[in-house]
Amino acid sequence: MKLLFAVVVLSMLAGCDQLDDNAKPIYGKESGLPLNCRAYVQVVIDSYRAKKYSVEDSITGLERNCGINGLAWKDNR
Repeated sequence: MKLLFAVVVLSMLAGCDQLDDNAKPIYGKESGLPLNCRAYVQVVIDSYRAKKYSVEDSITGLERNCGINGLAWKDNR
């Protein structure tokens, strides 16, 4: 299950370039919350490692926010 988690996270980060909204993590100035997928993925990784969430919960959140119809993509803002 951990390998699956790592594969999903790495595949989401692949292909980021300087013209991409996800080229670097962006966090809200006041809230500190992640505003793009790159930042969100790091929050998920950190939360998983801190044992705050299971693999299933982490993957579900990644899909909801950064999946194909994710809420964190630039064109949805």
